[in-house]
Amino acid sequence: MNDAKIINDPVFGFIKIPRGLLYDIVRHPLMQRLNRVNQLGLASVVYPGARHTRFQHSLGAFHLMSEAILSLQQKGQFIFDSEAEAVEAAILMHDIGHGPFSHVLENTLISGISHEDISLLMMEQMNREMGGRLTLAINIFKDEYPKRFLHQLISSQLDMDRLDYLRRDSFFTGVTEGNIGSARIIKMLNVVDDRLVVEQKGIYSLENYLTTRRLMYWQVYLHKTAVGYEKVLVNMLRRAKYLVREQHQKLFASPALAYFLENDVNAQWFAEHEKALQMYEELDDSDLWSAMKAWKHAEDKILSTLATDMLDRCIFKVEVLDEPPTPERLAEIRSKIAQHMDIAEQDADYLMSLNTIQKDMYSVDDDSIDILYKDGTIRDITEASEILNVALLSKKIRKYYLCYQRI
Repeated sequence: MNDAKIINDPVFGFIKIPRGLLYDIVRHPLMQRLNRVNQLGLASVVYPGARHTRFQHSLGAFHLMSEAILSLQQKGQFIFDSEAEAVEAAILMHDIGHGPFSHVLENTLISGISHEDISLLMMEQMNREMGGRLTLAINIFKDEYPKRFLHQLISSQLDMDRLDYLRRDSFFTGVTEGNIGSARIIKMLNVVDDRLVVEQKGIYSLENYLTTRRLMYWQVYLHKTAVGYEKVLVNMLRRAKYLVREQHQKLFASPALAYFLENDVNAQWFAEHEKALQMYEELDDSDLWSAMKAWKHAEDKILSTLATDMLDRCIFKVEVLDEPPTPERLAEIRSKIAQHMDIAEQDADYLMSLNTIQKDMYSVDDDSIDILYKDGTIRDITEASEILNVALLSKKIRKYYLCYQRI
């Protein structure tokens, strides 16, 4: 009997999944659900190739984790087999709680609970089903295990999650500048005093990684067209929820989607209703697409307009501004939309949106990226690098995205 399953991945080539615990996780229905959730939400509106799934990303992050563990062991870092398996299990499951369309649901259909919290609820459920075999993985995931560097490999400024999604997203979007040297960064990793460090030779790869991350954020993740499309989706779900809850209208929806339209689901609700997690586990991208196809014909003019916008790729017009727009400007847009659509002014709010978006390339307060020199000294990347200016890097770039229905 073969001791590993092999998956051919377009980014990393062959990925080996050992039989046993790791293979059982990959086969689990909660992992398989990620095949039905796109990694980049709605970015395919700009980059048609970006149709890869959360499942593919989880496998890629797992592959990088096994490479990182091997590299650290070769440098004499002592990692038990049980620890290696647990940290690989944790990275496989790190995204398991993601809902459809990436982060869109997190303030529309549910509130006050993040996908990380939901990931943990799902992991605990899987752990009960698997007779406690995931306990160590969960402890590392929660950063409650003595070897803290294992948690850093899952979640830090230089974790396997980021190394995979930057490479994978760059590959599928075709944004070639995003291609980071993940293999080299992994080879340069080491551990000093229970902290991940990068050996001095890896400094250029790190500079590339940090500038790449910034580029991918503004060029892909926060691309104005993708943001404009996402706002159509958010407002459509807000409108559907309002019609169901406030107007008591019957709308077509799968049982799982209906549950989140009918109830005000937050962290407390999850804690008190076992059904909430079961329903969440049923949700994927297709629930929303099939609902839109029905809502396109809804009697409610606003819902049908937004659903049609989504299906026919009529994206909100987006203005990216350095200063917030004046109240007069917003009022003018609101009144134009209301007039054109023949709806009440307050309802026109569903056809526009103003968001503040800020992103720093490197957060100094967050977990730093430390460089290890040959003489054993350790310096932060911002001090060690000749080209990365710390003031520039951690400068908070703030932009205002004003989105509204095209008339």
